[in-house]
Amino acid sequence: MEEDTVKLLRECDAGVKMGIQSIEDVVEQVGNNGFHRCLMDCKLEHDKLHDEIQQRLAECQDEGKDPPAMASMMSKMKTGVMMTMHPDDATIADLMTDGCNMGVKSLNRYLNQYEAADEYSKDIAKRLIHLEAQLAVDMRPYL
Repeated sequence: MEEDTVKLLRECDAGVKMGIQSIEDVVEQVGNNGFHRCLMDCKLEHDKLHDEIQQRLAECQDEGKDPPAMASMMSKMKTGVMMTMHPDDATIADLMTDGCNMGVKSLNRYLNQYEAADEYSKDIAKRLIHLEAQLAVDMRPYL
């Protein structure tokens, strides 16, 4: 049980860090005030979950996990290219939606894979999944 708990928390840690970084990469380029506020509110929720994940990992005597370097690099590259070609809010909403969908997919896979994780850690994963799914919905008006 504890091994699955730590592994699930590590994946949540990497996922929440990726979400925070993705928002930070684009938020200052957003033109619409409502869109900007939506992203900043979501970042705040990601930050809160990150703190909770870090606390839980510390209790398990684990340092967590950073997002895979290749995934981070590819995300930054795609964002840079897309924003160079189409520097507008619709492009940002599209990029964020894609990232959210990948996060939801990955986190659900890890939730299934680490089924012996404790309920508290599963709840964290489910809350992160919900946060990502809700952000994808919130992006729709800006596509």
